[in-house]
Amino acid sequence: MTQPLTLSTGRYASKGTKPIQQDFSACVVPKGATLDMKGAAFAIADGISSSDVSQIASETAVTSFLEDYVCTSEAWSVRTAAERVLLATNSWLYSQTRNGPSRYDPNRGYVCTFSGLIIKASTAHVIHVGDSRVYRLRDKALEQLTHDHRLWASETESYLSRALGVNDQLEIDHRAETVRQGDVFFLSTDGVHEHCKTKQIIEAVDRYADDLDQAAEHLVELALEQGSDDNLTVQIVRVDALPESDRPALDHQIENLPFPPMLEPRNEFDGHTILRELHSNSRSHVYLAVDNASDTQVVLKTPSIDLRDDPQYLEGLLMEEWIARRVNSAHVMKAGLPDRPRHYLYTAMEYIEGQTLRQWLNDNPEPDLETVRGIVEQVARGLYALHRMEILHQDIRPENLMLDNQGTVKIIDFGAAQVAGILEASELGPTEFPGTALFMAPEYFLGETGTTRSDLFSLGVLAYHLLSGDFPYGTGMAKCRTATAQRRLIYQSVLDDDREIPSWIDQTLRKAVQVNPEKRYQELSEFIHDLRHPNPEFLSQTRPPLLERNPVAFWQGVSAILAAIVVFLLAR
Repeated sequence: MTQPLTLSTGRYASKGTKPIQQDFSACVVPKGATLDMKGAAFAIADGISSSDVSQIASETAVTSFLEDYVCTSEAWSVRTAAERVLLATNSWLYSQTRNGPSRYDPNRGYVCTFSGLIIKASTAHVIHVGDSRVYRLRDKALEQLTHDHRLWASETESYLSRALGVNDQLEIDHRAETVRQGDVFFLSTDGVHEHCKTKQIIEAVDRYADDLDQAAEHLVELALEQGSDDNLTVQIVRVDALPESDRPALDHQIENLPFPPMLEPRNEFDGHTILRELHSNSRSHVYLAVDNASDTQVVLKTPSIDLRDDPQYLEGLLMEEWIARRVNSAHVMKAGLPDRPRHYLYTAMEYIEGQTLRQWLNDNPEPDLETVRGIVEQVARGLYALHRMEILHQDIRPENLMLDNQGTVKIIDFGAAQVAGILEASELGPTEFPGTALFMAPEYFLGETGTTRSDLFSLGVLAYHLLSGDFPYGTGMAKCRTATAQRRLIYQSVLDDDREIPSWIDQTLRKAVQVNPEKRYQELSEFIHDLRHPNPEFLSQTRPPLLERNPVAFWQGVSAILAAIVVFLLAR
């Protein structure tokens, strides 16, 4: 078994000299796979004294954040999940104020500050709005990780410039810091940190190292003794051990499930009846089977015998079903029936009756423009569904697209996919060359991390390939491993004298497959729109010269002219 993330925590709160407690704090430290994928979450909120309901805002902000964050998609990054939850909470608090008696005076409404800490794998994420604080204690030095959102009108008067519930729009601070074993994180409201000195905080954590609750209580009492007249709340978190696993997402299945036996037609296997083998190679064995409980056909994939000792390969295999269960789109391959206990290591996916786009292209080598548009638009819808879950496919090509018998295009094969939530939870970096060279975005060849614009590049290459049977930069892209070499590449126009393709379509494709990601379309929707509706900017551009449209024909023409000149000179 691998070493999990291990934390020690302490907490103490007091209303101090105030009549009511308007601070609130809590934490969620899950176990097992949830701890791997979501991390441990801590939150603290501080109400404002001018409001009689801000204690409700503080409690709502903390409890909703912790409960909802853990329930967000495991595919999302910490930042995306935390910010979406906090924005939803802010909207609710703001609406409560707008619908109440303090609609014209937000200082009396549902308003509070908020600071959150999420420790996932070896990274600490700080989410912050207001003037509560998060500190890190490392090597006897205390560092403030948050910035107070407070404006000072004078030396003695100040007010919050940012808080939950004040406006319908909210700007949230996010900071990510690498965690070391032994790091201590300290969350507090201003009733504590404005009256405790740095030395006192360090001494308290060191003195009560075996009882962090006692350390928190000591600091609250110390702040009261030193003149604090506000509510006081402290949370302390110490990192006792960091996780050792590099592959947290599917470790539990890999460690606990045995490998399946070799399967033959009519075999009964884990609630399925094997019909026939669909495909077999050095990486996996793929079978068509019937789920006995529902009498539906499914595709089972079992790991190759040669790669059963490769944990990274096994996780990639299981990742396909993991992704398919979390993305709901008609254009993304679905997993088999809802998860149920399994006795072997394999994946179960829906059976799609049809053919790959590569097979279809072999039968239809020159599809018309409208057909290409329809295919590309469907792939874009599937990619949008993946991107919304912070998943990059990274290997869009005809072989990884299925065209079913009803004409629906589905994205398949997530073996190269990058999931933001899983990448955060792993010590391993992204795969260097995740896709197929001819369709892969140029930034991958420079060792850079992919973005949604990398998938957009691949979609642009796909559209180009469907229209021409060729590639926008020939085979030169895969040979360019420096930015300088890539800048020398020349886009080859898709226009052909034998095919009716408008010049503005060529300009659309040119922009989609720009070598520099910043010069591409920023969104899939922009590319799809321009593929169907002429962009005025492109209509004003002239037809590219023959050298760009067809370099071979250009040089053949030049050669023919030179040959004619030579013949003429010889004849004289």
